[in-house]
Amino acid sequence: MEVVNTVSALKSLVGTLKSTGKKIALVPTMGALHNGHISLIERALDLADIVICSIFVNPTQFTDPKDLERYPRPLQKDLNMLIGAGCNILFIPDVQEMYPEPEQWYIDLGETEFLLEGAFRKGHYQGVTQIVKKLFDAATPDVALFGQKDFQQVLMIRKMTSIFAMPIEIVSCPIIRERDGLAMSSRNIHLSETDRKHALILSRALQYVQANFRKKPLQELLEHAKSFFKNVAGLELEYFTIANGETLQPVENDAEVNIVALVAARVGTTRLIDNMILS
Repeated sequence: MEVVNTVSALKSLVGTLKSTGKKIALVPTMGALHNGHISLIERALDLADIVICSIFVNPTQFTDPKDLERYPRPLQKDLNMLIGAGCNILFIPDVQEMYPEPEQWYIDLGETEFLLEGAFRKGHYQGVTQIVKKLFDAATPDVALFGQKDFQQVLMIRKMTSIFAMPIEIVSCPIIRERDGLAMSSRNIHLSETDRKHALILSRALQYVQANFRKKPLQELLEHAKSFFKNVAGLELEYFTIANGETLQPVENDAEVNIVALVAARVGTTRLIDNMILS
């Protein structure tokens, strides 16, 4: 695996590879890798000749400075995992490389930006699209892969890609879960033993909705799912919704063909998100 730290070095390397007809896949990450990330690398290897993984903890997408400070950075472990997975290139720039000077960034992502995650993390998706645009410009991939766990993020990146007419296929890959159902997340390391048990409520509520979808009225499903979170010390539900998979607006008719259940909750001091596609 080749490791590069500058945009210019990455562009040069990719340019050489593309001149020989190689198809390029990019897997953008913030590091603290787990098997969910590795599943993206494995899928990328199926779709392209060369797989680039980027590791960059992007400051502009954090709405809480303490969250940025707490974000795990186990670089040597990440390197070992990527080598084992067969990743070809690791792009690991520093903040100065990606933001050499102050810059203004705003694009109109539509009203979906301000729903769900956007309501609780104002400005988050401006920061996400800002860095992903930079990574796309540096790596010029043919395909880029993201995890379904960040469902709304994938929608925003697709919107950004269309705004700039970038010829990049955006692939969303399934959530990878622990044996007990907990969605894998870099933030799970912050969970205490008690928090870890409470965190399972997110996936259990989603599983209930999935198992009873189109068997019970949507409102009944929603209210019962929310009841999973009541009277649990240290567990605070932020949202649980059954929504259109393109607009994230709540759905009223379960006959729609693109429906997803999404949840976010604070478990102790850790904020977790999860979702399940229903239709």
